[in-house]
Amino acid sequence: MNNLRAVRDHFRTARSRSGSVRREEQIMRRCAGKLPMGPGAPSHRKWLVPAVYALVLLGLSHPLHVTRAAPPDAVPGQLRIATWNMCGVRQWNCEDTGTRAAKIRALKRLAVIDGVRVVMLQEVCAEDLADARNELGEGWNSTFLPYVVQSVEGRRTEVRCAGAGGTAGLAVLALSSLTRVSVVPTRQPAVGLHRGVVCATAAALAVRVCNAHLSLPGNDRAHGGRELRDDQLHSLVGAADEHTVLGGDLNSAPPGSGNKDSWIWPYDTYRTYRECDQGAAVSRSGRSTHSTGHKVDYLFTALPRTHCSVRGTGASDHLALVIQVGRRA
Repeated sequence: MNNLRAVRDHFRTARSRSGSVRREEQIMRRCAGKLPMGPGAPSHRKWLVPAVYALVLLGLSHPLHVTRAAPPDAVPGQLRIATWNMCGVRQWNCEDTGTRAAKIRALKRLAVIDGVRVVMLQEVCAEDLADARNELGEGWNSTFLPYVVQSVEGRRTEVRCAGAGGTAGLAVLALSSLTRVSVVPTRQPAVGLHRGVVCATAAALAVRVCNAHLSLPGNDRAHGGRELRDDQLHSLVGAADEHTVLGGDLNSAPPGSGNKDSWIWPYDTYRTYRECDQGAAVSRSGRSTHSTGHKVDYLFTALPRTHCSVRGTGASDHLALVIQVGRRA
């Protein structure tokens, strides 16, 4: 796919399932047309399969779709931002996590009931995102980054949601116009599923967000030998500043003595940037955000944190993580 299409039409409307290598292989084969779309991924999920895999650099090779509308009139002194993996790609072991309508309702509840003004989404279907944005009404805007699968031959194929869901990807939905939208260059599998990192500034809310969905060990089907998440995390942190909220589905357990993969975490996480659920400065714990009992979803910021909550949606295997921050002049 031509890199010049990275920002397709410039402003066009627009989980990782902690999965096994076998499931990644199935995703690739579906995208190549060798398997039918539908519930076919294995139900067994391994947690952070140990392996190390070769890398390629992902730049602006993803097409990026952005929608804009008029910004809201007021900027609140306190701002709520959420991250939620919607588990919208049914063939990725999400067939039992709720209908498209249920997921759209849950997304709208985060905005209407919980007062969230920026939502970072993973495993969202483009049509569900569009429906939710339209139902929320004027002032809500979104940017969408599709997932792609890269074949052995180098062919890149966008991942499709089952049924009428459209393309699968990660997105930012905000009650603000979105400016400075960019795909952060990250290292991705040479062969396999490419997720990514997308950043955008919610201009009317005076905040920048960077939404990430990281790879799992075992995602690269071409080579064995290297971990991807450490490079991806460093790229994510490198894209942030003092006005940024960064995070998403990081497919990683918090650093600590019981986590052999603690080394992947950059120094600035939990120090320069504090996590939503972080208590004391030395704390690295947090409430579970996944049905397996693990914490895999994170929100980091250098902005003043005034609240953190974990929300069950009833429409995903991930819980929504909501942070409230004070604006910094």
